[in-house]
Amino acid sequence: MQIKKHILVLFIIGLFMMTIKGLAKDKQSKDAGETSQRVKMKIVKTEKEWKNILTPEQFRVTRKKGTERAFTGKYYHNKEKGVYKCVCCGNELFNSETKYDSGSGWPSFWAPISNGKIELVADNSLFSRRTEVICSQCGAHLGHVFEDGPQPTGLRYCINSVALQFEKEAGPKKTEK
Repeated sequence: MQIKKHILVLFIIGLFMMTIKGLAKDKQSKDAGETSQRVKMKIVKTEKEWKNILTPEQFRVTRKKGTERAFTGKYYHNKEKGVYKCVCCGNELFNSETKYDSGSGWPSFWAPISNGKIELVADNSLFSRRTEVICSQCGAHLGHVFEDGPQPTGLRYCINSVALQFEKEAGPKKTEK
């Protein structure tokens, strides 16, 4: 009987600690500009319209909040210079200069290309607290951001390759002699 009481006390303490941690995370998210609800998007399409312009995998990841398998994305090993855009609307999201190998299995960036290109949304699915990254123009699910990235931001934007399209930087123009 004594053991059951101890287990119950430990369980209650655990719930209390999770609640306190959750409240602190909520405050941290608000301080970081994270929104708990989706902002009004500039590009709105029906599910049928999205299905007509996206591949089934692009639709599953970007419109249904899916995730591609780790280490399988076409941009995971991409080292070319250029810009990563939203596959749904073409919004410029990340520059190759902020891409790095995090070892996570997905393309990782330490910063978006500029402010306002992405939105951060609280994601409490799968029994965890994460921060979802969405396109500010069309609301496409891109991936998640974590606080274990390199300096100068300390952030790791872990993005699904299938949610991106890459535009290679144009080389120097040749001049005629």
